[in-house]
Amino acid sequence: MVQISTPHLEELRYAKRLLEKPSLAAKLTDTLGTPIEKGFSLLPEKWSETIREAIHNSLYKGLEVAVKSLGADTSRPARERFHKLAIITAGATGGAFGLAGLLVELPFSTTIILRSIADIARSEGEDIDCIEARLACLEVFALGGRSKSDDAAETGYFAIRSALAKSVSEAARHIAEKGFVEEGAPALVRFISAVASRFGIAVSEKVAAMAVPAIGAAGGALINSIFINHFQDTARGHFTVRRLERCYDKELVQAEYQKLII
Repeated sequence: MVQISTPHLEELRYAKRLLEKPSLAAKLTDTLGTPIEKGFSLLPEKWSETIREAIHNSLYKGLEVAVKSLGADTSRPARERFHKLAIITAGATGGAFGLAGLLVELPFSTTIILRSIADIARSEGEDIDCIEARLACLEVFALGGRSKSDDAAETGYFAIRSALAKSVSEAARHIAEKGFVEEGAPALVRFISAVASRFGIAVSEKVAAMAVPAIGAAGGALINSIFINHFQDTARGHFTVRRLERCYDKELVQAEYQKLII
């Protein structure tokens, strides 16, 4: 019977540690010393709808731009610090204009995060020209969008992947036939909506943090630093698991993941 090697088990343990980490809200609260709930109370009543629309548009358009901008060099390691610096700069600029600046900054930040996710995916052996790998990049936003109030049974790493599996498969078939251009296609709408609903949790927490008085430019940079660290960690964990699934039976990897204590 095939067993996962000890080095690979340690990689899987590290991936689980990254994927089952504290929520973004907990990290923001710890850093700012202020409960995120206070920020939510300061947001305009119709803000959630505005953010939801911005998230959908960012996810639709961001991946293609992100992947194309990476270039053809597959030999170098992922440039995580470069992407952190870019998003910190964007956060500082957006923070200087308060919540109004966020609507301009969010699509840019989302594209930077997607670029970093794709870069990490490639460093873990993914062919980012492949449709499935690109959709896996978008999946990271759903995996990293868990709320501390979520039921653990519904938000475990493999539970979320399982919930997304059908929409991923449908979206992959659609893109293979017609490409990314047909945004209104039901298959793409379902997949993007599924991802956006979870990514929206993280974005809402980021927005709430920025609503805290006296955050400003420095706070915007700090919040964006936490934001991209969160999704880079999730991406590293996700694509480590996927790399191991290419080496072993997927069911074996999942079974060992569930048994690991972190």
